[in-house]
Amino acid sequence: MTVPAETFFLAPDQSGTLQQRIQQMVAEGILEGRFRAGDKLPSSRKLAAHLGVSRITVTLAYTELVADDYLTSRGRSGYFVSDTAPRQPEFVRPSGAQTDSVDWARVTGERFSGQRSYPRAQNWRSYDYPFVYGQTDPELFDHQNWRNCALRALGKRDFDVMAGDYYEHDDPMLIEYIARNILPRRGITAHPRQILLTLGAQNALWLSAQVLLNARRTAALENPCYPGLRSVLTQTRCRSVQIDVDEDGLPPEALPDDVDVVFTTASHQCPTNATMPRARRERLLALASERDFVVVEDDYEFEMSFLKAASPSLKSLDREGRVIHVGSFSKSLFPGLRLGFLVGSEPFIAEARALRATVLRHPPGHVQRTAAYFLALGHYDALVNRLHQAYRRRRMAMDEAITAQGLQVAGQGAFGGSSFWMRAPEGIDTRDLADRLAARGVLIEPGAAFFDDAQGDCPFYRLAYSSIRNARIPEGIALIAQEIAATGLR
Repeated sequence: MTVPAETFFLAPDQSGTLQQRIQQMVAEGILEGRFRAGDKLPSSRKLAAHLGVSRITVTLAYTELVADDYLTSRGRSGYFVSDTAPRQPEFVRPSGAQTDSVDWARVTGERFSGQRSYPRAQNWRSYDYPFVYGQTDPELFDHQNWRNCALRALGKRDFDVMAGDYYEHDDPMLIEYIARNILPRRGITAHPRQILLTLGAQNALWLSAQVLLNARRTAALENPCYPGLRSVLTQTRCRSVQIDVDEDGLPPEALPDDVDVVFTTASHQCPTNATMPRARRERLLALASERDFVVVEDDYEFEMSFLKAASPSLKSLDREGRVIHVGSFSKSLFPGLRLGFLVGSEPFIAEARALRATVLRHPPGHVQRTAAYFLALGHYDALVNRLHQAYRRRRMAMDEAITAQGLQVAGQGAFGGSSFWMRAPEGIDTRDLADRLAARGVLIEPGAAFFDDAQGDCPFYRLAYSSIRNARIPEGIALIAQEIAATGLR
């Protein structure tokens, strides 16, 4: 049987190149059983004319399909569906409509989905003024060199790294670079057995909490804090104590006597951007020694100190192995990479490594080796330098626009970072403000998510400058000021 060319059409919303879309059409037809072994495909000339594409595009698509054994070429006779082409398994599907009779709320207890969540705009790039935090500006990223490193990691030389199973271990090349180049920037000395790769900082916090906490232990966390941390701690069933932060971050003297683990963002407090002074850091470590507790340091913006040199990390001041350091490449590279690391005493890392192995073994080998090349070849440092320059310009533009519009800054960070922590007039709930601004093309981050449940209307909000162009900043800030002024509150 000859498959007519009219069987194929290019959907306007289909993604990929023309060649990829033609390959997909043919492959789907074979997998779905519409084209069977021995069926003849339209000639490349006839299909190209029908689809309105070049003949070479169709020929290349057919060639790739032959390489994957979907098609076979029979000299001058043309292309046919291969006798050994991949196909879906054939089985009889049960007739009638399917129903879901399980009471999943009872079965699962909704222990995880029942926790507080705050929706974020997935289509944030379509907004004119995206003051969104943590996303990547494609104009600043080094696409070409990342692509080159990814291709190098795909080569035969690194095949074992890409395709192999490390079991509970990590790519030694990436671990070595983190130990020799990344950690010394924060004053940290560590050997490979004290480092564990994670799927971002969130995964690192989860591993730390699972290893260190249980229903009989007490954790202290900052208020406000990173919202994901509360969900992580809830899963451990530990007792959680909220410690209100001030202009210098977490005050050590406010910690309860019976605390077992303290979670802190000492370098860039999330979300206020406060930096804990060295004297306070030393006091925190002294209390940890006196009261025998452990500190988990989330250094999530460790490369974003561009106004002046970063203060030493808590881990660099630690002389008793009481600090567990969490780092991430989400802010300096891109969040979709999902690559972070834990640094701690060897017994802790061994326990966290064993726990990780029961869940995900290790981050994908190809991702690890690509990142290792990107770092080792100097592209990472060049990218960070470019980010510093761009963020410095954007921060200045934000500062000028905020001052001009008379908006109130609650915290902006002395060392840099990528956001401002803002405060609206009393009586304004920034969740409502965010909804009104979104209708005008402005995205802000309401502050309620960062606070404990006891908070009512929350006047705080976060404005990030990592994903918005300089030219857009003044007009976006002006729109925020207009919406606040429209409330009549001062």
